[in-house]
Amino acid sequence: MTSSAEQIAKQLTSARKNAGLSLRQLAQRAGTSHATLLAYEKGKKVPGTLTFLRILEACGNEVEFRLKPRVREQDGILRGDELEAVLNLAEQFPHRASRHLEMPRFGKPLREANG
Repeated sequence: MTSSAEQIAKQLTSARKNAGLSLRQLAQRAGTSHATLLAYEKGKKVPGTLTFLRILEACGNEVEFRLKPRVREQDGILRGDELEAVLNLAEQFPHRASRHLEMPRFGKPLREANG
């Protein structure tokens, strides 16, 4: 799993490259130094929220936020209880598959159908 610093670094690098800007060009647009931007892109420093947004906007991006509630309960069942029920159900199934695959027979055997 990537850390938030790595995710921010990837987002900034991607935004800059998609905008076709060099570090120096973006630094000038965003009102910061190219050395600071490089540190952000390498994940050595993490920008504050306002700085992060300012850099993304300097790349020509519009930033929107959308809040949505976490699903903690669905159909009256808490998510943790639902997971526990699924795991209990999974325990009811065999842990190892049979060595021999059994399949139902459909139709007539080939010899009788062609003969």
